[in-house]
Amino acid sequence: MSYGGDGLAGQQAVDTWHHQVKECFQANLMYFAVFSNVHIGKLRHLFGSAVPAFPPKFYLAMTKSMADERRSQLEQYLQNVTLDSNITNSDVFIGFFRKLQQDTFEIQTQRAFLDVYLADGSNIRLDIQTSDTAQRILEVTFCKMGLSRELLKYFSLFFFQDRDDGVLSVVKKVAEFELPYVSLQSMKELHCKLGIRKWYMDPSLDTRLMDCRASLNLLYMQAIQEVKRNWVKPTEGQMQELEFLQKNANKAKFLELIREMQFYGYVRLDPCICDYPEEGCSADIYVGNNEINCCIKLPTNQTKEVSFKINRLRSWQVTFLGATKDGEEDTLELRFEYNDSGTWQWIILYTKQAFLLSSCLKKMISEQMMKAAKEGQEMEIEMPESTKNSKKSSIQEKQVVHSGFISRKRFLVRPNEDDCVFEKIREEDL
Repeated sequence: MSYGGDGLAGQQAVDTWHHQVKECFQANLMYFAVFSNVHIGKLRHLFGSAVPAFPPKFYLAMTKSMADERRSQLEQYLQNVTLDSNITNSDVFIGFFRKLQQDTFEIQTQRAFLDVYLADGSNIRLDIQTSDTAQRILEVTFCKMGLSRELLKYFSLFFFQDRDDGVLSVVKKVAEFELPYVSLQSMKELHCKLGIRKWYMDPSLDTRLMDCRASLNLLYMQAIQEVKRNWVKPTEGQMQELEFLQKNANKAKFLELIREMQFYGYVRLDPCICDYPEEGCSADIYVGNNEINCCIKLPTNQTKEVSFKINRLRSWQVTFLGATKDGEEDTLELRFEYNDSGTWQWIILYTKQAFLLSSCLKKMISEQMMKAAKEGQEMEIEMPESTKNSKKSSIQEKQVVHSGFISRKRFLVRPNEDDCVFEKIREEDL
């Protein structure tokens, strides 16, 4: 199984399930179970034992706690069944998830219009079918913009909120098999828009897109947006240079200059709560360029900037903690195991964007591994045969990073030294 974008399918399936089905869960549970038995049979016919067993059913009327347990089991099932990219790319799986999304919100396949927004606020109106997947929507958008299909891997669709106070909030990355039209209907109260943004965490990858006018324009628009929304932190002198280049429409030089600036190419999360260096701290989080950068406000009102480097992070997990006391929304946390001065410790971030943050972490690791593999191939040409095996072993040891997803919980469970959940997850499962 390939490591990288396809490896996110399990997490994205659970995320999509969480956003769309939780409101209608009990009403659709019987349908889901019956239809799942049909799709499992088809999947097992194609993929054999690679398809996990479907969770057992309750035959009596369910209480609320039983429904919560069933929902947790289904979330875990989606996580497990989608570890194999061959399954998620199959017509059977896509057809199942399409039907689940449409039936949950009673949206039939029909012609519709869908707006895909660019970073400058303009939009491209697409004539689509309500059953079109995000991958299909992205392909059509690329076609309308004159972008080559070869550049698809550098971009993705996202749901975002463009708030009146000028804050840009990226809610989530859209899974390839997700139906954007249906998702937008299920997220109406969030006032989300569907937008296209670059999808890589290494700013140096910009150089691969500079020769195409359409992709250059996308990068330029997003860079200007991130400066305006305070995602990028130029100095006063750098800001003057950027304004000069923008005034003269020198896009290539603008992008070349902005790559040198703090937080360019990062994803900025909404302010959240963390337990580092002590519980109850608020934090502004930027993730990118192989780090999670946190500007932490301490209880003493002092601020502390901390950079958590990705190569010192061993594992992480996303957890549903259940509804808040007000009952408004479910709470999410992302906790990661980090080597701080030779000691491993768990650091917790309470954020609604936990899945987005997890996707960013996986993307950074994917890019690191591809870069290491490329460097390894180049070194093999120059290295003596006797040292190749030891070098390859060293690289593999550094690349073993695990992540996990923990199903919905109503309370916080702190892991202990005997917790072996990550030992059961292989690197290729990410």
